Amino acid sequence: MIEKTSSLARFLVVSAAFVVVVSGLKMAGPLLVPFLLAVFIAMIVSPLLAWLKNRRVPGGLAILMVVMMVFLVGLMVAALIGSSLDNFREDIPLYSDKLSAMSTSVQQWLSQRGVNIDAEQWQSSFDPGAVMQLVGSTLASFGNVMTNAVMILLTVIFILAENMGFGEKLRMARGGDTSQEWLNKFSDSVHSYLGIKAMISLATGLLIFIWLSILGVDYAVLWALLAFLLNFVPTVGSFIAAVPAVLLALVQLGVVHAGLTLGGFVVVNLVMGNVIEPRWMGRGLNLSPLVVFVSLVLWGWVLGPVGMLLSIPLTIMIKIALENQEETRWISIMLGGANPSPEPAG
Repeated sequence: MIEKTSSLARFLVVSAAFVVVVSGLKMAGPLLVPFLLAVFIAMIVSPLLAWLKNRRVPGGLAILMVVMMVFLVGLMVAALIGSSLDNFREDIPLYSDKLSAMSTSVQQWLSQRGVNIDAEQWQSSFDPGAVMQLVGSTLASFGNVMTNAVMILLTVIFILAENMGFGEKLRMARGGDTSQEWLNKFSDSVHSYLGIKAMISLATGLLIFIWLSILGVDYAVLWALLAFLLNFVPTVGSFIAAVPAVLLALVQLGVVHAGLTLGGFVVVNLVMGNVIEPRWMGRGLNLSPLVVFVSLVLWGWVLGPVGMLLSIPLTIMIKIALENQEETRWISIMLGGANPSPEPAG
């Protein structure tokens, strides 16, 4: 009885601590989101920094080169996306009205064939125009976060500078080589995952941009950006990225082009997700679909739309950290897919 009470007490304490931590993260969201974006960017470019250091480039100069690259890429993305995003937000009411009219036509067509559905109920439960509104607000919220670009860039600089000596300081603080070994395994696994995933996501976005440009779908650069960002979310990310592009193609070009748009998304993501990605990354970092969904909901609630985009990288980092500790490896296995790999990918 004492053991059961003790186990129950530990469960309640851990649950209460989890609720307190999540609530604190939600309250600190405006400050936490730019910081997490900075950490995300720093981890993606860390392999490049390590490569420069291995070529005997001085540490300060290597950091300056990497930061300048990040700055230039950010300027290019802002130049490409800024005007397109503004124009798209202005056109959202037009696209929403057209989609609502098409939805009403479908409802009337069904009614003529004996499938009677109340018009107001149909409009409230099936409103494709709301998808465009959601996409516009999501992209706008991401753009609002980028207004903190100076703070994000400064944070990236300090993270990269600290990263150069953090392992040695941890070894000296804890003593022995155990901490250093664990940190190296964790760092290598995270950098490997984020680096490979970023390259695959970039290739996915580029292919989507080329295909949509060939078809003549408006705002192809926005849908390519969305495909790049949501490619970090396995299982459901590719489907979510395809929805607004397919709806826009349907309104703008018709059913045939909408089908071609959907087919392009399916082919690109099948090739990238089932051929390229497993060959380069392996399947050791897979998450179960349930964990993916819960991560989207949880991080989206805590940090907003940007939290949804960062949800899987954050969860993967937690999974890797758990995987590299004997006492918590069982939790990492439970977070994995049906056939999790016993070794972390590196």
